[in-house]
Amino acid sequence: MGICDGRVVIVTGAGRGLGRAHALGFAAEGAKVVVNDLGSDGSDGPAAEVVEEIKALGGDAIVHGANVASWDETGDMVKTAIETFGRLDVVVNNAGNLRDGMFMKMSVDDWDAVMAVHLRGHFNVARHAAEYWRNQSKAGEAVDARIINTSSGAGLQGSVGQSNYSTAKGGIATLTLVQAAELSRYGVTANAIAPIARTRMTEAVFADMMDTAGGGFDEMHPGNVTPLVVWLGSPLSKDVSGRVFEASGNWFSVCDGWRDGPKAVSNDEGRWAPAEVGDGVRRIIAEAVPPKKVYGT
Repeated sequence: MGICDGRVVIVTGAGRGLGRAHALGFAAEGAKVVVNDLGSDGSDGPAAEVVEEIKALGGDAIVHGANVASWDETGDMVKTAIETFGRLDVVVNNAGNLRDGMFMKMSVDDWDAVMAVHLRGHFNVARHAAEYWRNQSKAGEAVDARIINTSSGAGLQGSVGQSNYSTAKGGIATLTLVQAAELSRYGVTANAIAPIARTRMTEAVFADMMDTAGGGFDEMHPGNVTPLVVWLGSPLSKDVSGRVFEASGNWFSVCDGWRDGPKAVSNDEGRWAPAEVGDGVRRIIAEAVPPKKVYGT
């Protein structure tokens, strides 16, 4: 018996890296998995290899090649999951891309390409799934569903040379908060992870950090993040929603997001005079907890 027995899970970008690890992890805990990878036709490629691995272990999985940036293709993916396995319980939004560059050299095409895959991709899959869950709930059926989004430390703190990626990942963290607040009435939780792991994207950007030459426990292995993701997708996590977790190696932590900090109040309780604002700003900055540094600074 696994903690996800009988559950049906879509994992996007699951042909390699984190997505592959998540798909295998859910299958090992009894879930049926839709392995999404862009352009996969079900007969070959990385996604098909993941499906074969799952089946070899006695699990059940199918491939779907939806482009997560496409509203119609993601709609078909959700429909296919339901028609194939009879239900849908979990969406793991993992698909991503990079178009790195300094802000002053960032092209609008590179900006839009990253927003399409990350922000629109997260919206598309979850929006189709949420409509299915809402209809179930309104029909009187019990719903115990999960959305698990993928943010990043770059989204929480910023990363030099990744203004598009950081912005998209920050938006995903905020989207998660709104999803959790709005969808709870239908039996849906929403959480996000900010993983630190070795993938094709991180190997290119953080080569030294992702190096495995040292031997021993591989702290950057993507499978280290998967146990948290699988637990968040299970019935055991029903009371956890609207949270962002960082995870890597043998640890995970809950992120402490934006909140009200020290407040400056004008001396006469009326409107601030512009020339006096500086004193108030400097005082509350001195009282506040310093922000974490932007990656790359």
